[in-house]
Amino acid sequence: MVTMNDNIFFVGLMGAGKTTIGKLLAKRLKKTFYDTDHEIEKKLGVKVAIVFELEGEEGFRKRETQMIDELTSKKNIILATGGGAVLSEENRRMLKERGKVIYLNAKPQHLAKRMAFDKDRPLLQQGNMLDTLNHLYQERHPLYLGVSSFVVDTGQQKTQTIIHKIEALLR
Repeated sequence: MVTMNDNIFFVGLMGAGKTTIGKLLAKRLKKTFYDTDHEIEKKLGVKVAIVFELEGEEGFRKRETQMIDELTSKKNIILATGGGAVLSEENRRMLKERGKVIYLNAKPQHLAKRMAFDKDRPLLQQGNMLDTLNHLYQERHPLYLGVSSFVVDTGQQKTQTIIHKIEALLR
């Protein structure tokens, strides 16, 4: 029998591996995978960067909360949330109540290397990427810890190693 608590939600900074790990884990566990940002893009027909540009971060965050509510109400899913989803108390509450939350923790210096040529992340397009990531980490790390059931380090580990760790935690 599938219950809401069979759901797995990934949180963490952009580039931490939420989508990559989520897709692979969903295949292995026979769950349906969703990515909040991709679902918003599908619904609106435009990239998240355009939503940020037209509606600002506040407008985007409202859409993100609606999407998280919609997706976390489903059963037997794995969800990769956007890096800033935890900024909303409502989002944190829904995630905690509706499934297991796994914080994929990666240090800013590892993320900066990983995303050096990524042009699809609006928050990284201003100023020094490492400074931005350090600021986001300082701001969000306590929120990720507060919402998570488990913390898994994704800094420099191989994807399969991370997946095996997560499977062991879920047993």
